[in-house]
Amino acid sequence: MIRRPKNVYPLQPPRERGTGRAFALAALMHVLLGFFLYHGIHWQNSTPAGAEAELWTQVPDTPAPRPAPPPPAPVKPAPQVNDEEADIALQEKKRKQQEAQRQAELAEQQRQQRLQAQQEAEAKRQQQLAADQAAAAAAAKLKQQQQQQQAERLKQQQLAQQKQDQLKRQQEEQQKEQQAKQAQAEAQAKAEAAKAAKAKAQAQAEAAKKLDAERRERLAAMQGMAGGEGSTGNGLAKGGTGSGAGGNAASPGYAEKVQRRVRPNIVWSGDTAGLETVVAVRCAPTGTLLSATVTRSSGNSAWDDAALRAVQRSDPMPQDVNGKTPASFTITLRPAA
Repeated sequence: MIRRPKNVYPLQPPRERGTGRAFALAALMHVLLGFFLYHGIHWQNSTPAGAEAELWTQVPDTPAPRPAPPPPAPVKPAPQVNDEEADIALQEKKRKQQEAQRQAELAEQQRQQRLQAQQEAEAKRQQQLAADQAAAAAAAKLKQQQQQQQAERLKQQQLAQQKQDQLKRQQEEQQKEQQAKQAQAEAQAKAEAAKAAKAKAQAQAEAAKKLDAERRERLAAMQGMAGGEGSTGNGLAKGGTGSGAGGNAASPGYAEKVQRRVRPNIVWSGDTAGLETVVAVRCAPTGTLLSATVTRSSGNSAWDDAALRAVQRSDPMPQDVNGKTPASFTITLRPAA
């Protein structure tokens, strides 16, 4: 920004230094010029001084008379200045002075024009410089604003990325927590299932013990009533399906009932020759199967497993004519031919 003094009018060019000195030198040169012109004109109009000469001729050789004394030198008259020539010289001097003054004024005018042109050019240059500076400042400001906007966008992107990462971490933590809870719930469910299975097994074992104790009591009671040391009852399954034994003897038709219950559950597609498996069964009075184990193998483990699965699929076992299932009995199984 261009700063001007307060006492200078903005449209008036600044005053140039040394102007008085220039005018003084110009006046001195005019005076010297007039002096030289004046003396030059008088020097050219002066009358040249006369010259004297003596002519000698050859005369006879006679004694020369004594020369007469020279006459006195004539007094030269003072040169007279013509008034007309003086007027002409004065007019010429004035003309030359006027011409010199006019030339000086013209030179001063040209100098002033050049100075004004220089000042205008300087003003234009200053204006252009100010415009360039303003444009540069605007460009710098715009660049700074763009950089600030870019920095703000980058900051927002970083914040968004941080939020996204935080949300992702929270989701992962929640997922891990849910997985941990699910694993804990599964472990607890497994523990509860194991506990329930253990309790069921214990209950079944206790029920089996209780049933066994009841069977023994009934058996002891029956032995006491029979008056002998003990008695047994066997039920043989026709066709090799099964036999029953226990404190309460199975009826003759109970083996046929067991055969009809177990036979549809046999799934076997292998060889049938010479296969016979004996399975020992323990049941509750209601027919609930308490245990089933292979007491005599056929030598073919696949058929033994098929026979054991058939017995297990037959739970509950049929009840006898007295409305109860024998506590224990054996079943002899052969594949259908």
